[in-house]
Amino acid sequence: MPATLFLITPPFTQLNTPYPATAYLKGFLNTKKISSQQADLGIEVILSLFTREGLTKLFAGLEGQSAVGGRQSDNARRIIALREHYIHTIDAVISFLQGKNPTLAHLICQEDFLPEASRFEQLDDLEWAFGSMGVQDKAKHLATLYLEDLSDLITECVDEHFGFSRYAERLGRSANSFDELYAALHQPFTYIDTLLAEILEARIAVIQPRMVCISGPFPGNLYSAFRCAQWIKTHYPEVKTAMGGGFANTELRSLSDSRVFEFFDFITLDDGEAPIENLVEHIEGKRPVELLKRTFVLLDGKVDYLNNSFTKDYPQSETGTPDYSDLPLDKYISVLEIANPMHRMWSDGRWNKLTMAHGCYWGKCTFCDISLDYIKLYEPVAAGLLCDRMEEMIAQTGENGFHFVDEASPPALMRALALEILRRKLSVSWWTNIRFEKSFTRDLCMLLKASGCIAVTGGLEVASDRLLKLIDKGVTVAQVAQVTRNFTESGIMTHAYLMYGFPTQTAQETIDSLEIVRQMFEAGILQSAFWHQFAMTAHSPVGLYPDKFGVRKADDSLGSFANNDIVHIDPQGAEHEKFSFGLKKSLLNFMHGIGLDYPLYDWFDFKVPRTQVAKGHIESVLAVDPDVFVKPLARIVWLGPQPLVHYFTKTKKGKTLSLVELTFHAKKETLVLQLEENQGRWLAGILPWLTVSSRETLTFQQVQADYEAAGLTGFEDYWYEKWWDRLHAIGLLAV
Repeated sequence: MPATLFLITPPFTQLNTPYPATAYLKGFLNTKKISSQQADLGIEVILSLFTREGLTKLFAGLEGQSAVGGRQSDNARRIIALREHYIHTIDAVISFLQGKNPTLAHLICQEDFLPEASRFEQLDDLEWAFGSMGVQDKAKHLATLYLEDLSDLITECVDEHFGFSRYAERLGRSANSFDELYAALHQPFTYIDTLLAEILEARIAVIQPRMVCISGPFPGNLYSAFRCAQWIKTHYPEVKTAMGGGFANTELRSLSDSRVFEFFDFITLDDGEAPIENLVEHIEGKRPVELLKRTFVLLDGKVDYLNNSFTKDYPQSETGTPDYSDLPLDKYISVLEIANPMHRMWSDGRWNKLTMAHGCYWGKCTFCDISLDYIKLYEPVAAGLLCDRMEEMIAQTGENGFHFVDEASPPALMRALALEILRRKLSVSWWTNIRFEKSFTRDLCMLLKASGCIAVTGGLEVASDRLLKLIDKGVTVAQVAQVTRNFTESGIMTHAYLMYGFPTQTAQETIDSLEIVRQMFEAGILQSAFWHQFAMTAHSPVGLYPDKFGVRKADDSLGSFANNDIVHIDPQGAEHEKFSFGLKKSLLNFMHGIGLDYPLYDWFDFKVPRTQVAKGHIESVLAVDPDVFVKPLARIVWLGPQPLVHYFTKTKKGKTLSLVELTFHAKKETLVLQLEENQGRWLAGILPWLTVSSRETLTFQQVQADYEAAGLTGFEDYWYEKWWDRLHAIGLLAV
């Protein structure tokens, strides 16, 4: 009989939106007429736990019980003492965070409705933030603190591995050996494990799958992926289990521990479409095991990697539209943390996930796993097909927000997508990851904004030109500053990924990097950022050729399980760990406009060098006039309104002039231009040809030729006149 696949995301990834892997796979399987159902077991466990019934059961189990590590803390005892208040309020709070009960915000903001424990102690420090927050946002933040208090109780007294977006993450990090995870899997089920098993049992009883495909994108859901497979093997030994996803793709490429296959029949690598199709044929008896694609199996007691299939990988145009059916889209929970503006994008609101291009068009950054297929094999999706998929997903989900989850979205494709969105008159909001390259001109950023782009994230990494060159980032600090200015002035929020601890980075370079970041916030060209410490990975140029970067591996031996993160020794660099707290503390303050005038050494509890970056360096970089030269093949786009045209004559010093008045009623202003008749007539005639509704927008070269064909001269001089600048401001763009 045909196989039915059960695609699951195990706990925990996100509360506010589904992780997209299963939706991507289900969309592909639809194109092959392969039956499948999917589930996000993370949100299902959360919704089972955080209910009146769930909390009643949880608190009942804590009667007379000590903490996981011994004596209960004062905070845990307080929460237990307030248990009736938590039980009474939990259903209403969850409903509010699902967007179903907005009027509860007024009650929550009175601050005597929710029980409060240690998480609320930070409120005094954050009171300044509420001045700019509306009632809904403030209530959402208070409700988030309330849930975090309950999470602290669960972690202390019920399950030390619990976390809203990660579960037993420590067991999945740097797990060269399978021993610790294997031992944990042979411990009795935790409270959370039991909830997970109950939900899984109910689902499998209904679906009755031939194979369960488990997505393991992160270390934080690796343990629960194995728990799911373990439960299935115990209770449904005839059901095949497979795992793929980000963790396998990066960490398990040299897997050799046979114990893994007590839980999983198959581990697949890289793009999952073709390997899954082959597995379906295999379990239906149509394909021998030897002809599987990019799949680890256990043969004759030994782990074997099979990649003998003649099935080619599918181009992005044939992978189908992501399918979110089966998922409880109206039950996801939006939470609100104040600390980082960009983090709100990840945790608040539900986003449809799409990919503009497979892989990375740059593919050179030396810290990145550029040797792996998911990055090195670059393949863009046509803008028209992307918009087709967006329209299908809006119809299915009722949501018009999109997160493009690219490694780095290509500027040319972003331009084409923006034009197609505007052409189809789609009302969408979207955000993505980019490289801060000079292609993002002021005009392109304005076009992206007009199409619904609300935010971008990009890697500034180490804000040092020497280290950016060593990283092979392909950008300079000055270039990043100019690009972030273009995005910011267009109204697009800009977030920078920051790195410290890159090989050979000195203490001086770390402090100078912090000063560059401080000046960028001071100039208002960054709204959000986040520091992370460099980690050497096995498939990056640094990991493959450490000698070239002045570092060495602490241990060259391969483990039998996960082999991606590499401990390394950096004899030339600073003691990078020491800088962590000061970098993050200063950044938190900079994001809220605090401490921008403090000397940098105030953020550290040890002596640091004084910055060698000149005061006002970023300001001077931004003061340089941008290159306004328009390339001949740049597309000229008119996003503004068509003008009202009035012809009239004017007599001056006895001479009668034929003039035309063009009145543009833009969204926020009215622009009136008075031009010579021939010039005004030409402008009124050309603008309709420059709108996005024209299938082929004209190039700068073509517009100039049309201008001259009308008997007019000096086009380039006119292009840079002040009245042209006024047209630029309301939508005349060269992209």
